Amino acid sequence: MEEVTKVAETTVAHQPRLERQVRQRQPAVSVLKSKLKKSATCSGPRVRSTLTGFFPVVRWLPKYKLREYVWGDVMSGLIVGIILVPQAIAYCLLAGVEPIYGLYTSFYANIIYFLMGTSRHVSVGIFSLMSLMVGQVVDKELFLAGFDLDEDSKTSGPDVFNSTVGSNLTAGHPHSVELMGMQCGKECYAIAIAAALTFLAGIYQVLMAIFRLGFVSVYLSAPMLDGFATGASFTILTVQAKYLLGLKIPRHQGYGTVVVTWINIFTNIHKTNLCDLITSAICISVLLAGKEIQERYKNRLKIPLPTELVVVAGATLASHFGNLNSRYSSSVSGHIPTGFIPPQVPSFALMPQVALDAIPLAVISFAFTVSLSEMFAKKNGYTVRPNQEMLAIGCCNIIPSFFHCFTTSAALAKTMVKDSTGCQTQVSSLISALVVLLVLLIFAPFFYSLQKCVLACIIIVSLRGALRKFKDVPSKWRASHNDAIVWMVTMSATALISVEMGLLVGIVFSMSCIIFKTQNPKVSLLGQANSTDLYEDMDEYKNLLPPPRVHVFRFQAPLYYANKDSFLKSLYKTVGVEPFLEMTRRKKAEKKAKEASSKQAKANGDASNGEVIVGLVQRELDFHTIVLDCSAIPFIDSTGMTTIKMLVREYEDIGVRIVLANCNTSVIDDLQKGRLFGNNDEDMSSMLFHSVHGAVLHAQSKFAPADSRTDDSVV
Repeated sequence: MEEVTKVAETTVAHQPRLERQVRQRQPAVSVLKSKLKKSATCSGPRVRSTLTGFFPVVRWLPKYKLREYVWGDVMSGLIVGIILVPQAIAYCLLAGVEPIYGLYTSFYANIIYFLMGTSRHVSVGIFSLMSLMVGQVVDKELFLAGFDLDEDSKTSGPDVFNSTVGSNLTAGHPHSVELMGMQCGKECYAIAIAAALTFLAGIYQVLMAIFRLGFVSVYLSAPMLDGFATGASFTILTVQAKYLLGLKIPRHQGYGTVVVTWINIFTNIHKTNLCDLITSAICISVLLAGKEIQERYKNRLKIPLPTELVVVAGATLASHFGNLNSRYSSSVSGHIPTGFIPPQVPSFALMPQVALDAIPLAVISFAFTVSLSEMFAKKNGYTVRPNQEMLAIGCCNIIPSFFHCFTTSAALAKTMVKDSTGCQTQVSSLISALVVLLVLLIFAPFFYSLQKCVLACIIIVSLRGALRKFKDVPSKWRASHNDAIVWMVTMSATALISVEMGLLVGIVFSMSCIIFKTQNPKVSLLGQANSTDLYEDMDEYKNLLPPPRVHVFRFQAPLYYANKDSFLKSLYKTVGVEPFLEMTRRKKAEKKAKEASSKQAKANGDASNGEVIVGLVQRELDFHTIVLDCSAIPFIDSTGMTTIKMLVREYEDIGVRIVLANCNTSVIDDLQKGRLFGNNDEDMSSMLFHSVHGAVLHAQSKFAPADSRTDDSVV
């Protein structure tokens, strides 16, 4: 035993002692003053740097390699522009506004992102999810203002449109509201709500960029966003189903849109318009066939098939020459005028009503934009600035809101098209904007006879990728139960309750899952591998032996107020001894021993016999030290500190010592602040070790003499 003690003491003596560096921290006031002074200074280079940072196009456009980049940019810009036009018109069905505003939104968003974006491939513009969320707010406010949500209650035509910004009153629309000193009809009020909502969303995004609040996106986990997008896609499908059948059903207000809408559809199924139904079946078949051909032969096809444009053109010609609107009462897009409407300041009177509704729009818009920017930047080997991306998408919402536009975001499908068609820079966005401009100036009136069911078909087929996510649920479950549950809960809440509530439920539930994990983390009792300095979980690895009379306990989570009870229970269960119960047991045993010894002493007339018997009652535990491996504890709060101090004190009362190993520097600092090692850290060298092996050797060297004396006394 003496030889073992000497070896242990020699090994402990050779353990390295690390000395912390002394850091001199400047006072907070001086740091604040220096930052304010630096930010307040103005010089020529600083102004140029600020402007070039705010408008990245100034940096990369002069370096544009014309011969190398122009062909790819022009081709991708033309293709995306051709895809964008029918989608811009179609998504206005979701947003609850006239088709012209979708074209305006796509035009301005592409130009502004060209000037301010840092991603070379992202396509910013009209997006189905944003359009749905805008449409829900628009319909809610129209309903509260007393407007009839039945689409047949509005009159389509140039006279109504041209008076949109002004009075917008017709004989068929007696109801109006006063807005900014003018009488405003239904269409005027709808775009006013959308513009005010968009303005506020852009303001929120710019404020997030200024105050560096991009970390908010950290709480939007990938499974949550995926489930949210899938649930929203199911909602979009439901909202558009009535157009496929030609039913005149107002959009449901409040929770349960999907359930209520499907009930209304099946209730009114006998009113199906056969013309719209047949047209929808033909269009969906052509669109799906085009998508399948595109996916199957994507390696051979150098450019995507413009299936949407072909369907729109063919359906418009068929509707126009077949007089489908007048003969079969098929709903059509109506008059889409050429040119631009004069800009107008968004209504500040409407902003208090939509202030809360703009928050989820702002968060989802910037989350999709930043994530897509970073994803395609990594794929193509360049970097983006997330803060500038937030600023860019904020300006893509603020500035267009003065030109009768609604909320925009980066769109995955169009971004993938740009990437696959040879896009090199954001010049492609400029080309796409020119394509939209050409439609705005010349071709817009030709879409008058385009049936709304055709637009609904384009929207529904574009959701194909999101709806396919249902097939991935089994693989998600096999990969991670937690991620699969988050996906299903978020998707269900979004589809069955509402889009906004789905987002909130998804965030809260995904964060609750993380909290649950930290409340019930994995705990391990470590063993030594073949007399080396390697210690690992004995339940996970073979051929590990526990160090003699030492328990090494690992807790794989932060130690804070929410899981301190779990920490205590797991430690007591793992080592097999709870101090309070052990003390209680000893006191009861001591009391019984005293009573028994007193009776025996009286019987024998021996006064000292009782003390001998009481001394023999004390049970010798099979361990004398607990080593807490803190390598998996990233931080500790005041409650965790109190818990460790209590453990040290209670285990000392039963003759067991607690030491710590593998603590990171932040945990060490917190332990020192809590005076775990004494007032002047005098016990630090005997309680804190840089490795588990060092702590075990120290415990064995310190308690080995006591063990040898115990063994000798037993012998």
